[in-house]
Amino acid sequence: MAGLTHEHVRVAVIGAGFGGLGAAVRLRRAGITDFVVLERADAVGGAWRDNTYPGCACDVPSHLYSFSFAPNPDWPRNFSGQPHIRAYLERVADTFGLRPHLRFGAEVRSLRWDSGAVHWEVETARGSLTADVVVSATGPLADPRMPDIPGLDGFPGAVFHSARWDHTVDLRGKRVAMIGTGASAIQIVPAIEREVGRLTLFQRTPAWVLPRMDRRISGVERWLHTKVPATRALRRGVLWGIRELQVGAFTKRPGEMRFVERLAGAHMRRAVKDPALRAALTPDYRIGCKRILLSNDYYPALAQPHVDVVPAGLKEVRGSTLVGSDGTEAEADVIIFGTGFHVTDVPIAHRVTGARGTTLAEEWKDGMEALRGTTPAGFPNFLTIIGPNTGLGNSSMILVIEAQLAYMADYLRQLDTLGGKVALDARPSAVRAYTDMVQERMRRTVWNTGGCDSWYLDNGRNTTLWPGTTTELRRVTRRVDLAEYRVLRPHTGPVKATVSTAGAGRGSR
Repeated sequence: MAGLTHEHVRVAVIGAGFGGLGAAVRLRRAGITDFVVLERADAVGGAWRDNTYPGCACDVPSHLYSFSFAPNPDWPRNFSGQPHIRAYLERVADTFGLRPHLRFGAEVRSLRWDSGAVHWEVETARGSLTADVVVSATGPLADPRMPDIPGLDGFPGAVFHSARWDHTVDLRGKRVAMIGTGASAIQIVPAIEREVGRLTLFQRTPAWVLPRMDRRISGVERWLHTKVPATRALRRGVLWGIRELQVGAFTKRPGEMRFVERLAGAHMRRAVKDPALRAALTPDYRIGCKRILLSNDYYPALAQPHVDVVPAGLKEVRGSTLVGSDGTEAEADVIIFGTGFHVTDVPIAHRVTGARGTTLAEEWKDGMEALRGTTPAGFPNFLTIIGPNTGLGNSSMILVIEAQLAYMADYLRQLDTLGGKVALDARPSAVRAYTDMVQERMRRTVWNTGGCDSWYLDNGRNTTLWPGTTTELRRVTRRVDLAEYRVLRPHTGPVKATVSTAGAGRGSR
């Protein structure tokens, strides 16, 4: 592959997962072909390329977890697995002619804003380039979080994170320790339970688990979705509408979640007969406060005689002995960490230096914030996909991505209208006003009031989720309001905007 030295592009996109590929498609649909997609790995797929653990699948129905502009009538299941989702993204790259824009092995090492030239200087593992606009689509589930456990370095067996599964390790007959009880762990546990000799689950906090309404999508349904596209659109619309109706319970009326708790409790009681195990698996916080998990086989797996649940986190490793924070000891040959990702401390933020000479990580030291979840102040022509406060607690993140891509497209249109070498920098006052609005709405949500400590929170503030419907988010990100930005040109600093902002969306309150 050729290097990138001395190349200049209109747009540099970072990451080739759903966000990056979606951005590339939207750029081509807007007539912009002068762009590259910088990907550190050797293939597209993002999290669906990296996560290859046993049982890996999506917990959002497939017909909703796909681009509206690239429907797939051939999903095999309601909740399709990782291989099918990755194959879908490969097809998107081919169908929309994205291959010539992809630069694999091009991990971004630094991004630095050049105020004089009004562009970004980009250093990658394959060389350097400059770009008028940078779109960061690295995703919140890209970099695994490994806890610092005393003695872990001395463990004699295999150790790996669920997102970096070591397929060379044979688990048959082994004593395996699973650390964590998040979305990955509840898929891994039942997938490996039958082949391991003994399985010990270290559970710092129990999760609420609901039945997974999964089934094979019949050949007749797939044929109908192919031949009559309206049926496919109807299916997607129903899935979307149900989730829109659920939002109020998460964001305004957390008390309504008690009914869902009863359903989750009944689901557990059907599979777990041991009262002591049931007590250990029952959360003490309101359902929805942490991510609600879906599984039909997690509880049955935990009820097996060769599976132990330690109701505590892993505190220490002494050789092959694992010690929980409650003093429980367990022997293990393999340790698998399902301990999440760097979500509120995204690694890319340490590599981005803005107009004030500070990194994005430094600007976000007290919590992430960006105008309309997309543009942080002090970082001109820098946009994030799945940025601060754009996450969802109950629906498809592809809806969020498409909303932010609409904002990106309008952002680029505004730059073209302004003409010449130009940049937009979000006004700190606009970012603060938007953030205050989001945090005010967040106060009564189940994520803030449900009594749990989750990865949604950073320094006690919810900087990850959107406290509304996807319809509201689309409205918030429909148009770029130039009144919320400073207009920058080479050497001259900010100039007064000459484009009317009449009709620009100011978001919902």
